[in-house]
Amino acid sequence: MIFRNRRCSSWHARAGLASVLTALLLPEAAHAGDFAAAASRGTLHAFAFALTAGFLTSLTPCVYPMIPITISVFGARAASSRGRAFLLATAYVAGIAVMFGTLGTTFALLGKAFGTFLANPFVVVPLALFFFAMAASMFGAFDLALPAPVQERLSRVGGRGFAGAFLMGLVGGLIAAPCTGPPLAGILAYVATTRDAGHGFLLLATYAAGIGVPFWAIAGFSMQLPKSGPWMNAVKSVFGIALVVAGLYYLRPIVPALARFTAKSNVVLVGTFIAVGAGLALGAVHLSFSAGARQAVRKAVGIALAIAGIFAFINYLLTPAIHVEWLRSEPVAVAAARAQGKPLLVDFMADWCLPCQEMDVKSFRPPRCRPTLADFVLLRIDLSRENDDDSLAPIKAKYHVETLPAVRIATPDGRILAEINHLVPWQEFLNIAQGRK
Repeated sequence: MIFRNRRCSSWHARAGLASVLTALLLPEAAHAGDFAAAASRGTLHAFAFALTAGFLTSLTPCVYPMIPITISVFGARAASSRGRAFLLATAYVAGIAVMFGTLGTTFALLGKAFGTFLANPFVVVPLALFFFAMAASMFGAFDLALPAPVQERLSRVGGRGFAGAFLMGLVGGLIAAPCTGPPLAGILAYVATTRDAGHGFLLLATYAAGIGVPFWAIAGFSMQLPKSGPWMNAVKSVFGIALVVAGLYYLRPIVPALARFTAKSNVVLVGTFIAVGAGLALGAVHLSFSAGARQAVRKAVGIALAIAGIFAFINYLLTPAIHVEWLRSEPVAVAAARAQGKPLLVDFMADWCLPCQEMDVKSFRPPRCRPTLADFVLLRIDLSRENDDDSLAPIKAKYHVETLPAVRIATPDGRILAEINHLVPWQEFLNIAQGRK
């Protein structure tokens, strides 16, 4: 895991590859520190993030060196035609997809309990520390990898043929496990907050498809992949930066100072991009901690600048443009709605619900929303610790709330006029609200 710059051209080639990898993943990480931000930009961004993260996982030392061996074992290289080789590779990737998809479904079904845990500092702090430890591993502080004999044995589970390739895929995630942690943790955390089992399965299956891209490339198109080498550490550095940002992101609700690490100004916005650019230029991704003290210092400073810029950019995006006053008592809000002759706008949220936080900023807080919000009595129901408050269950039942995010427009007597059960842009929110006043 040491960059040995024997030739200037070699250095530039690796730096160029690092820039490409960074361009693929860091824009998503910069938007939220983990998968939640990409998902907040829409379904297409969510699946693009999952696919890209899976592909980058396949380029790590946990997976990449085993690809040719694995393909040979299930028979794709010896297949009679490219079509059969491609189908064998597809069967292998399908096995990975089923394994990860099942994991996504499980986290979605356990979402309520998981979300409640994320409201507890005694859970969030260890989770953040785990992310930081994983980041240290990505930067080379210690190795996370299954022993080579174990990897090789696992890669041979199944055997030749379609059934054998599928079985090999089922255990393929175990081979990749040490390097799947960074992106997988973020995706699973988001899936748990949405509690959507079907969506969770598809997202994790898409992540698995990303891991399978090199397998399809070799088996179906007879491509020759680049040799394993130090460039794989650039991928790990990208994951390491994303992990640190994810850890800081999860700490925001319990460390208020982190949430204030920004300002809603164009100067700060430009500064975040300058910091990230300077960090990458210094060597946050393409340099190594093991190549001497000078490079280690440059890389450390570069990583610090990149993390600071990305995290400040996240906070910039999450900083509301306007202030909105919400009532917190349902009876008080209903009485106010009757007295003022206005409908209710009820927002069900939780501290651990990442899409809810995104919706608060992007759907309710744009300046153009202020006149429309004034036409409603605004009520916010906090479900962060719903297991400890028996009064919340009847309110959820009254407004037909099963998942988060959940927004209801209702009359004072409880008749529901409109439902929003997913993150929507402010323009769509205004169309719904103005149509149901």
